[in-house]
Amino acid sequence: MKTDSIFYQIFLNYPRSFFDLIGVSSTQENKYQFSSREIKQLSFRLDGLFLPTEEDPNLPLYLVEVQFQPDPNLYYRLFAEFFLFLKQYKPSHSWQIVIIYPNRKVEREQSLHFGDFLQLPSVTRIYLDELGKVAENSLGVGIINLVVESEQESISQAKQLITTAQNQLTDEKIQQQLIALIETIIVYKFPQKTREEITAMFELSDLKKTRFYQEAWGEGRQEEAVNILLRQLKRRFGEIPVSLTEQIQGLSVEQLESLGEDLLDFETQDDLVEWLGK
Repeated sequence: MKTDSIFYQIFLNYPRSFFDLIGVSSTQENKYQFSSREIKQLSFRLDGLFLPTEEDPNLPLYLVEVQFQPDPNLYYRLFAEFFLFLKQYKPSHSWQIVIIYPNRKVEREQSLHFGDFLQLPSVTRIYLDELGKVAENSLGVGIINLVVESEQESISQAKQLITTAQNQLTDEKIQQQLIALIETIIVYKFPQKTREEITAMFELSDLKKTRFYQEAWGEGRQEEAVNILLRQLKRRFGEIPVSLTEQIQGLSVEQLESLGEDLLDFETQDDLVEWLGK
């Protein structure tokens, strides 16, 4: 599963999930924008940044790192890149680093060099298999936890999350986006199954609002994918010119899916123009 892409889509479309995950009041979500930031001289980018939209110095910025594979160099890279980011941008906010692991076995702590850093109150490590009741009580955290749920439990968990989203969320757009994310996670968890087999796992009433159902039954999948992508692009870059909107509307479903994965790497609207030009 492309876990980085899945997690960043969750945070982009439903930022409340992140604040529930770290135990911060969900009212804070409206004060942040999820984005990435390039370190220009060295040509690398911090993909998971929650940046305050207000000048309130009490609001920290959050760097989110999702790590699902063992990497002995993670902390060397993470701290080096983040402190270069601080040097270049000198943000007017304090900072918090949040590292998300599926379990403790994946982590490579490197205590010799980073033991003291990892004990700082500004560094939080989250292990998804230890969330317990937090995952049960929060829709957003439940969706995050679905990524590491066993195949045996994931279908019933996904059904429950879809029902919760339908009952709790009054904003139809957000509801649709979350249901689509739940569906995407399930598709990635069962790559060996056909569309018909995955469709059969769900009750029709649950699946009816997902992009996967629309693909299987031909109910406007391309139009829905366009709408989701345009909303995501608008959040990142503001209003999208009509000329670019028309190009996106002319893409096939396969091209739209590819754009949905690649847009997380876009720094500016020019990157979108270049992608469409190819």
